[in-house]
Amino acid sequence: MFSGLTKELCIEFYKKMLLIRKFEEKVVEMVNINEIRGTTHEYMGEEAVAVGVCSALEPKDIITSTHRGHGHIIAKGGDVKYMMAELYGRIEGYNCGKGGSMHIADPNIGIFGANGIVGAGVPIAVGGALASKLRKTGQVAVAFYGDGGANQGVVHESMNMAAIWKLPVIFVCENNQYAVSTPFTYSSAIKKLSERAKAYGFAGFTIDGQDVKVVYEATKKAVEKARSSKGPTLLEFVTYRYAGHFTAEPVFGLNYRTQDEIDFWKSSKDPIAIWSKRLYEEGVWTQEEASKVDQCVENKISEAVEFARGGHWPKPEDALKDMYATEHNNIPSKGWF
Repeated sequence: MFSGLTKELCIEFYKKMLLIRKFEEKVVEMVNINEIRGTTHEYMGEEAVAVGVCSALEPKDIITSTHRGHGHIIAKGGDVKYMMAELYGRIEGYNCGKGGSMHIADPNIGIFGANGIVGAGVPIAVGGALASKLRKTGQVAVAFYGDGGANQGVVHESMNMAAIWKLPVIFVCENNQYAVSTPFTYSSAIKKLSERAKAYGFAGFTIDGQDVKVVYEATKKAVEKARSSKGPTLLEFVTYRYAGHFTAEPVFGLNYRTQDEIDFWKSSKDPIAIWSKRLYEEGVWTQEEASKVDQCVENKISEAVEFARGGHWPKPEDALKDMYATEHNNIPSKGWF
C-alpha cells in the first residue's frame, strides 16, 4: 500500500478522475449533436489536479473555479446529475439552468462558483478565507486559476492581501501550457510561476500535476499550514489539456499545437493511466475490482444524461428571478436586460 494512503482513498482517486474524464467526454458528445447548446471548456488531461487538491480538503472548505471548472466541481463532491441538468438548461440543475457550464455553484459543499472571467475566482476565494479568519470557522479556501489567469492584475492584488493578513488560502495554478492559444513560454519571463510567491512573502512550489498522489500530498501540507494560521501557499501544477480551449475550436481550425506534442502527453503523462498502472503494480486492486469501478462510472454518466433529458425548462416568467440586480425604484428596467 502507498505510504499514508488507504486502499479506499487510492481507489477513490481513480474513480473521481475517471468520472471527470467520462463526464467531459459525454459533454463534448452532447455539444456536438446540439443536445447541449453553446460551448464548454474541456478538462480532459488535468484530472489529477482537481482530484488531488480537493481530496486534501474537508467538506466545509471552500473552492472557487474557472471557466474550465467541471473537474473541480466533481472533485469537490458535486453531483454529475445536477451538473448535466445545468448544462442542458434544466431547472433541476445546480443553478436552475440559468448558469450553464461556467457558473456552477453549490455553497452547501463549499463550491463558491465557477467563473467565466479569467482570474476572477481568486479574489472570491480570498474573501472566503478572510471570512473564515474573522468568523473563526477553520475553513481553508482554494483558488483555482490557470497560467493565463496568473497574469491578471486581480490575482496579484489578491496574493498581496492574503499575505498581509495571513489568510488561510491556497492559490492553485493549473499550468496547462496554453492561455487559449498563447503558449506559457511566451507569456511569462520566468519558467516557474510559483516563483512569484516570493514577491509576496510566502512559499510557492512547482509540482507534477499528472501524479494524483504528489498533488494530494503537496496540497495536504499547504492545507495544514493554512489551517494553522500560517498564511497562504502557491501551488503551480504542471499539467496539459488534451482538447482545445473550448469545444468550438475545431470549427475555427486553430492550429497552435503539434500532434506530436498532444500524443506525447496522452501516451506518457495521462494521469488516469499512470494511477491505474500503479494500483496494479502495488497490488491495491484486481482487474475485477477495476472493472466494477469502471462500470459504476459509466452508469453514473448514463444516469446523469437521462436525468437531464427528463428535466424541465425554466419558465419565461422566471427569467429575472434569482438575479443579483433588478429594477431600481427610480430607474426603469427597460433596456437593462
